[in-house]
Amino acid sequence: MKMRSFTRSLVCASLLALVSTGVNAAEKVTLKLAHNLERSHVVHQSFEELAKEVKQLSKGNMVIRIYPSSQMGNARETMELLQNGALDMTKGSASDLESFDNIYAIYNLPFLFKDQAHFNKVVFGEVGKEIMDSTKDKGFFALSAYVAGTRSFYAKKPITKPEDLKGLKIRVQPSPTTIKMIELMGGSPTPISFGEVYTAMQQGVIDGAENNVPSWAQTRHIEIAKVFSEDEHASIPDFLVISTKNME
Repeated sequence: MKMRSFTRSLVCASLLALVSTGVNAAEKVTLKLAHNLERSHVVHQSFEELAKEVKQLSKGNMVIRIYPSSQMGNARETMELLQNGALDMTKGSASDLESFDNIYAIYNLPFLFKDQAHFNKVVFGEVGKEIMDSTKDKGFFALSAYVAGTRSFYAKKPITKPEDLKGLKIRVQPSPTTIKMIELMGGSPTPISFGEVYTAMQQGVIDGAENNVPSWAQTRHIEIAKVFSEDEHASIPDFLVISTKNME
């Protein structure tokens, strides 16, 4: 989930090369990066490190301004801003991106990868690179991919088999593939913004959700949905997405 130093350096180099094309060397560039996670989340902390490194490598000529906690909207809204050129970068999971290009649907299939090595080979290999580069005609492409952990169910009671989902309203990302998965397991999929999950659980709008351990614990979902059933039904990568408007 956290960007490793080597990967972060590659992202920095890519950003400097992409955005600096056609820009005067002395001209300062400010990039806006928005996401829906809290400041305490490890992904936000990684973005802060990325911003520091970009500023250092560009000698202050490139600055990344970060807007966490859905300040610029939920995942769908930030992607729409990005496509229109009103936002430069965002974090998007394959579940978020599926709504903008169906090529990302493959990553949302349950139990897709045999193990972490299989995940790494696909996501960081030729197949993954082809997927990341394939959406430029849609106004965006992925600059990098990173591990977002494995997703499991959490609720007020254990969920260890499909029958346990019967009658439960489970928050899901807006992925048609994930929605169908929950339906086939007998649950009631409820796509809502990540930032609304805590309140929705408090008010009984949903009975639980599915995500990785940091997202369960660091966003205080653990206070309401105290049981994390580690089935690891999905390993869905996250992506640092950039607008093609910056390349024009």
